[in-house]
Amino acid sequence: MGGRKMRSNRRITSRKGVFNPEDQTRVKHTRLGVWDLYEEREPELDRLPGLPSLERFLTLKQSLPYVWRMVKDIGSIRSCWLLLASYLILEIVAALVPTMVLWYKGQLLEIVQIALDSRTVYKPLLIRVTFGMWVCRILTRLLNYSKSRITFPLKARLKQHYSVHLFAARARLDVPTFEDPAVQRQLDTASHVNGQSVAWGTFTMLSGLLTTVIKVVSQIAILVHVLRNQPDGPLLAVVSFIPELLQWMKWQEVNLHGGAVWAATTKNEDYVKLQGLKHAVNDLEHRKEFVAGNMAEYLTEMFKKTLLRVGDNADEFFETYREYRNRERLGYGMFLRDSLSEFPQICFALRAVQHPASMAISLATLTLIQDNTSTLTWTIVRFFEQTGSIADQLATVRKLYEVANIPNRISDGVHAFPEDAQKVKSGISVEFRNVSYSYPGTGSYALRNVSFRLQQGQLCVIVGPNGSGKSTILKLLVRIYDPTEGQILVNGKDIRTLKLADLRQTVSVLFQDYTHFPLSIRDNIGIGDPAHADDDERIRLAARLGGSEDFIRRLPEGFETYLERPVTDHYSGIPEGTKSLFGRPVDYNQLRKAGHMSSTASTSLSGGQMQRLALSRTFMRSVVSDDSPVGMLLFDEPSASLDPSAEHDLFIRLRELRGSKTMIFSSHRFGNLTRHADVILYMNDSHIVESGTHEQLLKSEGEYARIWMLQAQAFL
Repeated sequence: MGGRKMRSNRRITSRKGVFNPEDQTRVKHTRLGVWDLYEEREPELDRLPGLPSLERFLTLKQSLPYVWRMVKDIGSIRSCWLLLASYLILEIVAALVPTMVLWYKGQLLEIVQIALDSRTVYKPLLIRVTFGMWVCRILTRLLNYSKSRITFPLKARLKQHYSVHLFAARARLDVPTFEDPAVQRQLDTASHVNGQSVAWGTFTMLSGLLTTVIKVVSQIAILVHVLRNQPDGPLLAVVSFIPELLQWMKWQEVNLHGGAVWAATTKNEDYVKLQGLKHAVNDLEHRKEFVAGNMAEYLTEMFKKTLLRVGDNADEFFETYREYRNRERLGYGMFLRDSLSEFPQICFALRAVQHPASMAISLATLTLIQDNTSTLTWTIVRFFEQTGSIADQLATVRKLYEVANIPNRISDGVHAFPEDAQKVKSGISVEFRNVSYSYPGTGSYALRNVSFRLQQGQLCVIVGPNGSGKSTILKLLVRIYDPTEGQILVNGKDIRTLKLADLRQTVSVLFQDYTHFPLSIRDNIGIGDPAHADDDERIRLAARLGGSEDFIRRLPEGFETYLERPVTDHYSGIPEGTKSLFGRPVDYNQLRKAGHMSSTASTSLSGGQMQRLALSRTFMRSVVSDDSPVGMLLFDEPSASLDPSAEHDLFIRLRELRGSKTMIFSSHRFGNLTRHADVILYMNDSHIVESGTHEQLLKSEGEYARIWMLQAQAFL
């Protein structure tokens, strides 16, 4: 087993407390070439197989209710119980086949014994054994085939069921919660473990644990039965088992286990520099400057000198660790393992000298023992490993269900909104009272002490340089985030007290950092109003209002076009005369390099066209439907990628179609819309510097007037 590779990618179990590499009482430091390895010292009992830390097993009590819930959920899936029962029966039968083989091998010993005693071969028993061995081989093949046929639909149904669960769990999260790295890790852990679904991994682990117990118990029982009448059989079994156990303990030392806490770093400046030089020449992002700066000769010479200083220690950490652990060392343990490994042969030789007539049966016994001891030893070791990790797996089941209850950072309100659905069509009043906001992880304010008030149906234009806080105001109005300080009132009520779904139903918003979904153009527009997402007439009207209808019609697939196809094509071995597959070009350069090719096609649209699609989605909800509950329209830089003509047309449509709704429009460009604004807020550095109408701000000759004149001169 010494040839096994070091396992470095096992799932790591999180632990409480702090890992401090400088704490020599709890952390062991080892110097490996240029690397420093720090390993947490484990209690001696934790190193014994089958005795992991008590803390991990205490999680079993918390996890078992969720396992029972999973059992009930799986039982509700179509035909799943039948598939599970069939799979488990096949696993149990497959676990008994090695025992049957061992039994027949024991019968061979009986045949040898009879032949030695009577000088004849017991043919009926020999035929039965031969036939039985053949049946076991065929049965193993049939069991593997049957299990593979059951595995595919079983995994698929489990995956489909929990895909819906995980999709819903992710969909319900608000922005601050979803952005939290801890929540992302929790979602990832609940989604899959080691590349497979949690449900399937849990089932295979539990079934594997059961079959391992059956395999170990049955094989030990058969081995005891076969060897009890053989000369020196038990002794040979014991001395064959001990070297295997010692070899396993040695192998344990060569591996960094997933349950252990460790860290590795290098402080060797030359090694760090060596890796930096590799990135400089390998990474595509540096290639232009690398070539333009004529750096090849200089950096190559620098690489040679640095590599010479590093010498034999230039390996990556895991390669260095593996070489260090596999290095032969003289010690009592090595001599003990070597001596015990030869002890079965010594016992056999002594037996043959004392009883030459039994040499054949002793040799057959020795062969049988050695053939099965190694397999049985590692089966037992695997059983201990499974019992140690089962608590972790069941804890993952608990996380799978707990993700559906992750609390959102933005708490829901209790009051329905609006009280009068008809009045909201005349607009919504808004008031900010000393509102401040700081994005998580930043030390500065995006908004600082902002106060303003808008009456129902007013048009407000927020202007100012990029980063002044304009977009943050709109995000607070739909409660993407909540203020750090201050209060926001909507129709005179604290925005935090309103039900989130009701509030967002009455607001239509287009953010500056808008997105396009990996869906068709039709669906990208239609989901702006989910209640009418299947209404083609509304979708086409929204496209026309958003200014996207003309270029959509010119696309080969029109409204069915995908901006970015969410499914990857794979191909290989195609003739070079093939220019395209599935309507997408073939890249032969990458095909030659990799031997196969994967591609995801996208439709190239200009920035202005992409923005028009986003506008169309906004119009789909805000102005297309006469029965729309929307009372406030929020537009964040909707003309940033539009040319002056398209921007002028957009402003006209916005003024004509907003009706009596409240509209807040943010921009860093002062367009015609500001002339018609009821309120203009000029922002700079997270503050409102000036406010008023266009005429009032020009007369005041402040910062707004200065910027207005600068932008106006560009068109003179």
